[in-house]
Amino acid sequence: MTEPSDQQPKQPIKVKMKVGNVEFEIEGTVDQTNEAVGKLLATVTEKLKESPLMGEREPVPPRAETCKVIIQRLWQEGWFSTARGLGEVHSEMARLGFHYDRTAVAHALIDLVKDGVLTREGKPRRYQYAQKRPPA
Repeated sequence: MTEPSDQQPKQPIKVKMKVGNVEFEIEGTVDQTNEAVGKLLATVTEKLKESPLMGEREPVPPRAETCKVIIQRLWQEGWFSTARGLGEVHSEMARLGFHYDRTAVAHALIDLVKDGVLTREGKPRRYQYAQKRPPA
């Protein structure tokens, strides 16, 4: 008895791939498709090293700003002219694209209170932070 795979012709397969905004469709035997996909991915990888795909935005350079610096910027803009709670400060920072842990925000607020920039009023877990002095 002979092996069925030895006598049957190889069936063509179809592969669809999407890389970024570019879509590829390859059809052939398994061996042909494997080879073509390998070459395609190698070419795309090399091209991506040179430049991003068409239609993609350039990557935004990372911003290296500390939590304290961001809160100081809010103070300089007059945002603390009204007393704000930790939740409000955390939400405003997130709205601006800075996603710090709430404990980091709380520690930065305490540092600014110690520096004499902000004042803290209220009871624990319900503190309100306001500008102690207006920005220069």
